[in-house]
Amino acid sequence: MNNEFFSFELIKTDPETGARAGILHTPHGDILTPVYMPVGTQATVKGLLPKDLKELGSQIILSNTYHLHMRPGDELIARAGGLHKFMNWDKPILTDSGGFQVFSLASLNNITDEGVRFSSHVDGSKHFFTPELAMEIQHNLGSDIIMAFDQCSEYGYTHEQAERAMKRTGAWLERCYAAHNNPKQALFPIVQGNMYEDLRAESLNRCLPFVKHGIAIGGLSVGEPKPLMYEMLDFLQPRLPADVPRYLMGVGSPDCLVEGVLRGVDMFDCVLATRVARNGTALTSRGKVVVRNGAYKEDFSPLDPDCDCYCCKNYTKAYLRHLINAGEMTGAVLLSMHNIAYLHKLMRGLRESILGGYVKDFAKEFYRIQGGE
Repeated sequence: MNNEFFSFELIKTDPETGARAGILHTPHGDILTPVYMPVGTQATVKGLLPKDLKELGSQIILSNTYHLHMRPGDELIARAGGLHKFMNWDKPILTDSGGFQVFSLASLNNITDEGVRFSSHVDGSKHFFTPELAMEIQHNLGSDIIMAFDQCSEYGYTHEQAERAMKRTGAWLERCYAAHNNPKQALFPIVQGNMYEDLRAESLNRCLPFVKHGIAIGGLSVGEPKPLMYEMLDFLQPRLPADVPRYLMGVGSPDCLVEGVLRGVDMFDCVLATRVARNGTALTSRGKVVVRNGAYKEDFSPLDPDCDCYCCKNYTKAYLRHLINAGEMTGAVLLSMHNIAYLHKLMRGLRESILGGYVKDFAKEFYRIQGGE
């Protein structure tokens, strides 16, 4: 399902697991999949410059519709020439719909079939988000991939509650497509339905008529046990369209990336890499390293012996521990660099193993080195 601006080449699918390697062509460049997308919520990946991200291997980043609408305002960004020019990033950008933030951050007043009334978490001002407004904001931002406005139901919802949110998401999807008018932006529908297979199947069927360039899976990694998330992915995998990229929203821990790829997912995003970095935690080939711990006070070895990022080539665990415990921002910057570099390297390894026909062996080795995590 292509147009002159977007196309997806599925290069190889692993016959045993369904893991996929492909290329997504966009107006701002090609994306080799599977791919991890760093999150730049406020039009910046915290602590890192665009040149850093390019050197680390970032192919595409994610920004947030809700936050940028609240400040500095999507109309201002449009006047600046769009999000790419505003933040000086010339590679692809994906923006979420703002739905998750509307439901999780804002003080809600009312959710109706028409939209959501809420108070801003920034200044308490009153707002009314609709599917049409979500499209207008993302049109102003000018991102390459935009998301339909959806209602993400929380883990623990009853079947009745989840069904109501799923059907509302389906109705909003129709309105999003009616309002979407820019062929240079690929609109992805989002499969919802909580942890109920029948609702997931119905949501997917509602999405299929609108799947033009990709499809997203939402409402996972929202507090449920990881095995339950994998069960939902196992259920969806054979039912998802094969000719477009599949995006698992909000998932980015190393083990979940591996498990998601083994279940046919192509795209992932998560704030985890930079968030844990700011708390002094590194994601490494040997598992998590909490550098603020006393065990690293006189550890003059690199953070990850298998990593060649700027942080690992130039600094020791002892120095990083000192920076984190002294509250120096450089510590968070260096750990963020490493964490993103590590996740990109992991995804490259997964892609190479799919192309080489050894993805299951790659996953086994990943868990062996990680110590069974």
